[in-house]
Amino acid sequence: MSKPEPILKIDNVSRHFGIIAALDGVSFEIAPGEIVCLVGHSGCGKSTLLRVISGVEKIDGGTVVLAGKTVSGGHVFVEPENRNIGFMFQDYALFPHLTARQNIGFGLRGMSRKDAMARVDDIISRLGIGALAERYPHMLSGGEQQRIALARALAPQPRILLMDEPFSNLDRGLRDTIRHETLTLLRGLGTTAIIVTHDPEEALAIGDKVVLMHKGKVIESGTGDAIYSFPQTAYAAAFFSQVNRIPARRSGDWLDSALGRFPAPCGSSGPVQLFIRPQALTLTVNGTVATVSARVLLGEIEEVTLEVAGLDDPLIMRTSAQRGLQVGQSVTIGVDAKDVLVFAADETARSALPRGSLAAE
Repeated sequence: MSKPEPILKIDNVSRHFGIIAALDGVSFEIAPGEIVCLVGHSGCGKSTLLRVISGVEKIDGGTVVLAGKTVSGGHVFVEPENRNIGFMFQDYALFPHLTARQNIGFGLRGMSRKDAMARVDDIISRLGIGALAERYPHMLSGGEQQRIALARALAPQPRILLMDEPFSNLDRGLRDTIRHETLTLLRGLGTTAIIVTHDPEEALAIGDKVVLMHKGKVIESGTGDAIYSFPQTAYAAAFFSQVNRIPARRSGDWLDSALGRFPAPCGSSGPVQLFIRPQALTLTVNGTVATVSARVLLGEIEEVTLEVAGLDDPLIMRTSAQRGLQVGQSVTIGVDAKDVLVFAADETARSALPRGSLAAE
């Protein structure tokens, strides 16, 4: 079975603002019906890329190909209104003087009144928002405004729906509910979507493909499982999870560290750092001796800070097996070799994330 042609192809796209490279050689493809998450720190180029795809922003180099036709690149530039791309803004941007129904139908002015009304009725029915149809934006809650904004973006049946931080204005409980409803609808409609987020957990949870950006470049892309379990860069490993960084030195086919000896990856040479996630550390009978220096209960899990001889920085261990550890207690810890990520020491120094940090907004 042949691979379907991509609905969107970004090829070596660049965009500069003065000397700042907002986009620097960005390339990736999106298959029809795929939901892609663009993730990264604020200022990494995510929103600029959305504007480039929609046609609001022109590019300095590269090409943007939509449904097999170049829409940006060389001497070609297709205006935004001719790209059939939906855009859902972070603040929803609903027109305050229009009802929810009128907001939803705003982008259907090229259709006959009868067809436009039928399209609006259909999307209202699909989202189950009939009770909100005649209300004005100021009469709607944040979650309700989000649903109306989504309906408005979907009503013209866009080739691609672009969503810029669509869930960030919602509180956590409502955010999870609305996110689930939105994804269910998009998948049900077979809508291709690009969702921008700064939240690593959200990106891993919702994207068929995750694209990690940093300083205008794509650092890594792939499925959530692949990019989390088998990160190819230290930056990606540290972005998607808190990590303990442990210096190691090569000894033949092994890497020696304060936590023991681990197999050395093929081709590795020079100083390395081991990246070990907090949940990969376990209490063992035979292992490395550590002293508990702090413990915090985080609901279902307990976070334990451990001091280990030979390490300048303490280790963080997270476990759901609450054992009532006490500060000052001596324990032995271990880690399975399959849970150890190995990166060159010079690469970890360039990863630009503080030790043990998650991506910040």
